Amino acid sequence: MQADIVAIAIAFILGFGARFVALPPLVGYLVAGFALYAAGMRPSVTLLEFSEMGVTLLLFSIGLKLRLGSLLMPQIWGVASLHMAITVALASLFLYGLGIAGFALFADLDLQPLMLIAFALSFSSTVFAVKVLEGKGEMGSFYGRIAIGILIMQDIAAVIFLAVSTGKMPSLWALLLFALIPLKPVLHKMLEKSGHGELQVLFGLTLALGGAQVFELAGVKGDLGALILGVLLASHVRASELARQLLGFKDLFLVGFFLNIGLSGPLDLDAIWIALLLLLLVPLKTGLFFLLLSAFRLRVRTSLLTSLALANYSEFGLIVAAIAVSSGWLAPEWLIIIAIALSLSFIIAAPLNSAAYGLYARFGSGLAGFESPRRIADEAVIDPGDADVIVIGMGRVGSVAYDHIHRQLGDVVLGVDMDDKKVETLQASGRRVMRGSATDPDHWARVRLNANRVKLILLSMPKFEENLFAVQQLKALGYSGKIAAIAKYPDEIAALQEAGVDRAYNLYAEAGAGFAEDVCGELLPRSVS
Repeated sequence: MQADIVAIAIAFILGFGARFVALPPLVGYLVAGFALYAAGMRPSVTLLEFSEMGVTLLLFSIGLKLRLGSLLMPQIWGVASLHMAITVALASLFLYGLGIAGFALFADLDLQPLMLIAFALSFSSTVFAVKVLEGKGEMGSFYGRIAIGILIMQDIAAVIFLAVSTGKMPSLWALLLFALIPLKPVLHKMLEKSGHGELQVLFGLTLALGGAQVFELAGVKGDLGALILGVLLASHVRASELARQLLGFKDLFLVGFFLNIGLSGPLDLDAIWIALLLLLLVPLKTGLFFLLLSAFRLRVRTSLLTSLALANYSEFGLIVAAIAVSSGWLAPEWLIIIAIALSLSFIIAAPLNSAAYGLYARFGSGLAGFESPRRIADEAVIDPGDADVIVIGMGRVGSVAYDHIHRQLGDVVLGVDMDDKKVETLQASGRRVMRGSATDPDHWARVRLNANRVKLILLSMPKFEENLFAVQQLKALGYSGKIAAIAKYPDEIAALQEAGVDRAYNLYAEAGAGFAEDVCGELLPRSVS
């Protein structure tokens, strides 16, 4: 246990150091794993359990935010399928060429092991992509949703491979898992009744981790089970709240995942050289993603950002390699080689994603020739039309503000929210609302804001960072109208005003003042002053 505590402490120090030099902390965790292995430490039961729980909670959290309909987009299932098939074919040829060139480890490989290695290298990392997207606050962005959708399709392919390769078919008990579908209302009711505190957290942990174990007992991959259970809750209004509650647990447990990659084997010089050769396939994977996404009518910006988020190898590749080694299809050294290649791909991809917008600014115009002249609806120009007032963030505060303005001014007010279900509900109630994510740079890249028409923009998103980002984007667009925003603390108000907000409202103070005004007006006699 002491060794595990030391490992976590070293992971913190190196993760902190990585952040200090503008790299994602996960790079520090990987380096910590390699350093600890060199110092004689090996994966412990605790760290392995941390790793497994982290991946399970990750997939459960993805499920909470997933709309199954999005996987039906050709830009997701079409790109994922074509990319995997082409990558396996090209990677097999590349590895075969290395064998012809005289690399002994590749020369000894037959067609089956060549294709297995190529298959393992065709995946991109769900863990990495989610961590990067969360770090940039772009999980809800369009390119982020495309990337996650492609990764889920890849994960499903990996799960199918694992089921077939191990020869383990789901037991007859697996049929009982279909009972989860009619149990969906029960799960929704339990989430609703669990409140907003520790019971909600316990419900999420129990459903994700306990549910994964139930799926395992039925012969179905537990991680897939966690994803399915998350999807069953995704339509509930508190699904996003539950995801936020579990965020800290997920991030903590995933530290174990990254440590275990570094602890998977020694940094043998020959293995490093071969891993470096395998890294040559990463640009091929990335370029292929870009070409396919562009061919499916996505803008250059979306295609480039999505491709960079997927520019790495995957933890599922390690699992595929482990199955192949245990079945005798691959030599044991391939597991170490792929683990090193995976780690190096993370270390390279992390700064690339940090510099993604700079890369687009520099090379975007040169890549414009790959862009289709036709765009899908999600890539269309955003035009607020004849709106005089825009309310961004149609939660409880934003909806009340919208209704008040509508009563005063009529149909000149427009609401904007990123939640598809909420937008549909608000539209059904007669409100004028459109979908858009103010925290997604892509949203602002497509917006056509008539500054002469729009007189006032209200920012009523729940997080200070979201409102601040929206202000910065509005100023970058040259918007000169009035901006109002909500905040919770005095320092947030000061930061918003410094960024250019004309009026920042303390949510608690204003609510208290309004509450007191209404109560006193109704309940106190007029004579009381």
